Amino acid sequence: MCDRRKVDADHLQLLAVFHFVLAGFAVAGLAFLGLHYALMHAFLTNPAMLANQKGGGPPPQAFFAIFKWFYVIFGIMLVIAALGNLLSGLFIKKRKHRTFSLIVAGLDILQIPFGTVLGVFTLVVLLRESVLEIYSASSSA
Repeated sequence: MCDRRKVDADHLQLLAVFHFVLAGFAVAGLAFLGLHYALMHAFLTNPAMLANQKGGGPPPQAFFAIFKWFYVIFGIMLVIAALGNLLSGLFIKKRKHRTFSLIVAGLDILQIPFGTVLGVFTLVVLLRESVLEIYSASSSA
């Protein structure tokens, strides 16, 4: 029984670390999204680009006006992923709010490929009876 507790504690520690890593990836993705926005803005608002445009398509400003919504939506998704994983990592370290970590794990599964792996392993570990006992013991203490 003592070995099971040690294994569970090690798995929970690893899960917490990997949730922090995935939160870092989300922040890096947010930085990349900001860089992409800056580059697209610089290219599509450049008057020299308009001079070479042929009459066949929409003007670059119209395209960029629509495309800004994609930046907003993906930015919000990345912020939610970063905050969710950061909080989940903290909660796993403290052995609290198991349900929150299960919800974040479900959302992580949508983040292919790293989030999928982390989400599945988080669900496998947090749904163990022995881990449930650890969470119950820490909440009553």
